[in-house]
Amino acid sequence: MRQRYQHGCLRCAKRKAGPDRWEYLWRENDEAGLRVRRTAVIGTVEQYPTRELAQTAVNGLRMQVNEDRLRHPGRNIFVADLVDHYEQTELSEKTGRHSHATRIVYRQYLARWIRPHWGNVNVCSVRTIAVEHWLRQLRR
Repeated sequence: MRQRYQHGCLRCAKRKAGPDRWEYLWRENDEAGLRVRRTAVIGTVEQYPTRELAQTAVNGLRMQVNEDRLRHPGRNIFVADLVDHYEQTELSEKTGRHSHATRIVYRQYLARWIRPHWGNVNVCSVRTIAVEHWLRQLRR
């Protein structure tokens, strides 16, 4: 069964003592394969007075919840396959989409940076956070 992206639910839970608190709810499979509802406390209504502020605070947690979910199960497609496709379609002289100099520079970027580091990585495994971390490590 295909796993879907979890948006979850944000609710304001009333408390008998103390300020109300924002809770983030989502579902995931446990070790036995049963669906279980999970809850994480985001903060109090004093910390996040509006739903929009609480929703912003949830974004990091939402990314963690969805980190290990498969995007497209099935045939393995690697970044190197995408690079090959891009070179054949977008960087072809027949398309005329880019100037000759731009095509040369793009091919160099792909050969020097992208293919060596990401070529053997399955496209389903590429995550935004990992790419951002890799970009920060590149020398200028």
